Amino acid sequence: MRGRLRRRVTAVAMAAISVPLLAIASLVAVYLRDEAMRLENAPGRGAGVCAVVMVTQPEAVAEDRWQWRTTQCDGAGYEHRSLPVRVGDVPMTGIAAEDVVVAAKALRSSHYLVPELSLWPLTDPVRIGHRRITEDGSPISTVGARPEELEQVAAVQQRLNQEVLLLFGGALALTALTGIAVWLAVGRALRPVGAIRRELADITEHDLARRVPLPRVRNELSELAATVNTALDRLERAVEENRRFAADASHELRSPIAALRAELEIARSHPENADWPSVVEGALADTDRIQALTTDLLLLTRLDHTKSISAPLDLVALAREDVARRRSGHELVVDLPDAPVQVLGSRPLLGRLLGNLLDNAERHAESAITVRLSTTDDSVVLEVADDGQGIPEADRERVFDRFTRLDEARARDTGGTGLGLAIARRIAAVHRGTLVVGASARGALLIAALPRADRL
Repeated sequence: MRGRLRRRVTAVAMAAISVPLLAIASLVAVYLRDEAMRLENAPGRGAGVCAVVMVTQPEAVAEDRWQWRTTQCDGAGYEHRSLPVRVGDVPMTGIAAEDVVVAAKALRSSHYLVPELSLWPLTDPVRIGHRRITEDGSPISTVGARPEELEQVAAVQQRLNQEVLLLFGGALALTALTGIAVWLAVGRALRPVGAIRRELADITEHDLARRVPLPRVRNELSELAATVNTALDRLERAVEENRRFAADASHELRSPIAALRAELEIARSHPENADWPSVVEGALADTDRIQALTTDLLLLTRLDHTKSISAPLDLVALAREDVARRRSGHELVVDLPDAPVQVLGSRPLLGRLLGNLLDNAERHAESAITVRLSTTDDSVVLEVADDGQGIPEADRERVFDRFTRLDEARARDTGGTGLGLAIARRIAAVHRGTLVVGASARGALLIAALPRADRL
């Protein structure tokens, strides 16, 4: 995984640097070619044909008899080299002797050799094509290129080849250096990540108590290591809770099963002395305990994977109906608002929350149980109080742990599983609420706060 990420980052970096570099190199190469052609075709660099009028005898002017000779010129001076005479370029009549210079200027026609330079750096300079044009850009083909001109064009192409090769070679070299630098930098940056990954794999496989070492430098990697350690803390707690939960559930199930097995074995060993109605009644009681425990365990498992619920319901009506159905040996004091109070939630789950709170109060009350419902600006507050011994302040959070009993023998005798308050708190959490133990002058006070439907 680390190698693939390293290759991808390097490839992206090389692509990001190579595209603009090659584009710039291409533009510079075109500029160099155009500049070379401009310098090659500048005035004074092209080859022209100069017509020079030669007057051999004075009487020739009167008789319109002229002797013509053409020579090559380069704009800086004549190269007095005779060329074939071109007769008829200038009218032979009507020209006075003083007009000879004017005629010579009129006959001068500067021609420029335009090389067809190539941007391919491996182009053969000798094979470069060319064409000749006049000063006004008109193409001509009557004048060929001299050997020295061809040599000059070849030199220009060779120089252009070197410049383009150096330009693109430099761009590719810079791209390669960038790729190497990114490869090394990414490898160095990912090295701690690889160490964290290997350490995390070893921790999750062998010992959840270990932690990933934190880098000395405060940066993103140290934050990653801290986050990993936080996740390991939560994972260790979850594993420990699951292990303890499994052990407690096994212990809770083993007790009624052992009692049931003992009763049945005794009755089978001495069938003539067994009180079969009592045996059946005891077996049913143990079966009820097992069924209640498994039901609570399944409910807790389902609540651990339940999202928030958004069905509106009237909590006042739910409390009034549940309290009316309850048969209690204690006095039930109910304080409910007259107007409906809407919350978002599941009626069976909220009914189970209220039922668990009432069951807990029923087991610990001495004479009276109070159910009170009120509202605040944002919440609906459900309070269930009893007049029993109360919950010590040191145990007000521990009572919500699974299989917690502050009075072990009393809870077993009354059929408690130690899961009632844990289930009630989990139901409150699913409904985006809270469940806590409040301060009370006498007995226990359990307070559940749920958000109001009209405030969500």
